[in-house]
Amino acid sequence: MQLVRQKEHKKQLGHRYAARPRGRFGVALAAVLVAALGTACGSADSGGPDKTKAGKGAEAAGAGGAQVSQAERMKAAQQARIAAAKKWGLAKLPLAAPAAPKEKPEITTRDGFEVDDHEEEELPPVFTTVPTEDKVVFLTIDDGAEKDPEFVKMMQELKIPYTAFLSDYLVRDNYPYFKQMQAAGVVLNNHTLNHRYMPALSYEKQRQEICGQQDMIQKQFGKRPTLFRPPFGNYNQDTLLAAKSCGIKAVPLWNAEAFTNRMDYREWDRDLHPGDIILTHFRGREDWKGTMPDMIRHVMKTVTEKGYAVARLEDYL
Repeated sequence: MQLVRQKEHKKQLGHRYAARPRGRFGVALAAVLVAALGTACGSADSGGPDKTKAGKGAEAAGAGGAQVSQAERMKAAQQARIAAAKKWGLAKLPLAAPAAPKEKPEITTRDGFEVDDHEEEELPPVFTTVPTEDKVVFLTIDDGAEKDPEFVKMMQELKIPYTAFLSDYLVRDNYPYFKQMQAAGVVLNNHTLNHRYMPALSYEKQRQEICGQQDMIQKQFGKRPTLFRPPFGNYNQDTLLAAKSCGIKAVPLWNAEAFTNRMDYREWDRDLHPGDIILTHFRGREDWKGTMPDMIRHVMKTVTEKGYAVARLEDYL
């Protein structure tokens, strides 16, 4: 993992490629009470049953049945997650993320990561952590080299959200693989056409890399991205100017990087923090000592043991 603080030009890190179920007794009691109420009202009138109130009683009983049905669905979903965790070799069930915040946090550029005229030009913010008190982290996966079908299946069954940053030269041989991800709710974002070192390119060349990838993703997947991650985490003023001109709204980097057997951290305390963005890659045995499911098992072990849930990045931006 590599990133240049733009003002200091120093390398930071190496880059390697609700409702509770009522139970049968509770439902039966509710039905008895509704029936009794309808009978009492009928007696107070001319002795005949009140069809209107009887109808309301039937609606109430139906609502109670719907609540039970919802509770049963929630229970079934939880049992499915437990079974999936066991199937995929997780010792602990991943923690559930809280509901998406009603008010999005204000995203600003991290100190030391700004470029000249960053605020004046209203350039996209560059950040490694989302400001939140929720004990959540965000999983992001770069490039697209490895296309492991077991990984997609694993993430769908475990209901683990993640965000992808794609480079076309690596994904063009199998767009359907990433369409499968998108269909499951994964947002596909921009990592340039050819994964080149951006500061070495002219403004126009950088714009071709970023806007070209914007066009490709829109053509192949039907939606133009708003998030961009520069290759290797390296960028300069021209990178952000070009990104802005291509419709990019934010530049998420990362505060931790995940491998099959370890986590690397940017901060001095070597730990996770609320809102941290985790970087990993589409990689397999050719590059790692393991598979993408192996990497996810290690990530989830670390995240869960530290008391964090994985949340959807786009819910906070």
